[in-house]
Amino acid sequence: MKLDLWLLGICSSRVFTYLVFMTYAAAMPVMQKEWEMSAATAGSISSGFHIGYAFSLLFFSTLADRVGAKRIFLLSNFLTVVVSLFFAALARGYYSGLILYTLIGLSIGGVYTPGIMMIAERYPSKGRGMAIGVFIASTSLSYALSLGISGAALPWGGYHTAFLLTCLGPLVGFLLAWATLSSTPNKVFPRGREQRFSTEVVRNTSAMLLIGAYSLHSWELLGMWAWTPAFLSACLAVRGSGVWTAVGSGAFIVGLFHLMGIVASLSMGTLSDKLGRTSVILFIGSISAACSFGIGWLIGFPISLIIFIGMIYAFSALGDSPILSAGITESVEPSYLGAAFALRGLLGFGAGALSPFVFGVVLDWRNPTFQSTGIYATWAWSYSVLGLGGLGVVITAYVLHRKHSLLGAF
Repeated sequence: MKLDLWLLGICSSRVFTYLVFMTYAAAMPVMQKEWEMSAATAGSISSGFHIGYAFSLLFFSTLADRVGAKRIFLLSNFLTVVVSLFFAALARGYYSGLILYTLIGLSIGGVYTPGIMMIAERYPSKGRGMAIGVFIASTSLSYALSLGISGAALPWGGYHTAFLLTCLGPLVGFLLAWATLSSTPNKVFPRGREQRFSTEVVRNTSAMLLIGAYSLHSWELLGMWAWTPAFLSACLAVRGSGVWTAVGSGAFIVGLFHLMGIVASLSMGTLSDKLGRTSVILFIGSISAACSFGIGWLIGFPISLIIFIGMIYAFSALGDSPILSAGITESVEPSYLGAAFALRGLLGFGAGALSPFVFGVVLDWRNPTFQSTGIYATWAWSYSVLGLGGLGVVITAYVLHRKHSLLGAF
């Protein structure tokens, strides 16, 4: 499969639209001080965003089955433009930040699964892993750019400037989406009278295993994304860096981690087209779980070692995402694909919404001296909570692998 202009267009649109996804994570160490928040309170803003995102995926994905993925993709893009600009202008404290960032989550979900649905309509199974990998890689590029922009803006103009620069991205994303999809047909697949959600999705063992694996994957990945900029800042702070330098440098370093996500999405999606979906998930998921259980112990170690392990972590934590998405498109009938993605989104990003909050609660618990020192020095327990999700992905993938090995599939 070759990268065509259509795929390049929707991926470029997603790069700009998703600049808002990581802007709060990049600024979290600053927001915690300026808005006088505990780690649990700071994590709750990320949790609010992901709860909104989970319901956004549920609503937009279900609606896409009824009215077509193209219409939902464009509608979600437009709503994200409006709410993002309000966030940049009005988020000035905990409650305004929580409400407006949650509203961004409620708006942006129609850019994700309807985009995958359009890719599934356009590309055959043998090249679909690569196509979805490119789509998800575009998100990693967006996260890297968001962190890079924020990392440059925070020491210079504070969080106000960082929010403004990243929140202009959805406007460009909407214009690119409109131009790319102007001649793309809006497809709606009719449902047969005998088809039901219960039979097509809930009783579909392969689909439910993939949805379960995705939920566990989201618990690990979204917790890692929300807190790793703060972790890197802490690693730099314990080695003597000032607060603003540590925050800005932490955001830049995690931006490099997201660049590894681009490589992971492209390579693992393509590899799964050749070697099978579950085999690659087992390999990449095992590495990710090991990183979750190990990286929190490294605070105080040389920063070069932490960056090296972090890049492996970033690669492995995202590497199974395009595979899990491709697997769903191959396991569910097109007329119920949006419904399957809706359930997956609710469970996956519901888990991902709780993850940053639980991480923060454990972080507060294991760092009782934070109020006096201003530094979180113990991270291993919090990251191990994420590792439980990674371990669950491996177990679920093994069950799916055994099932499909008997059937000669996947």
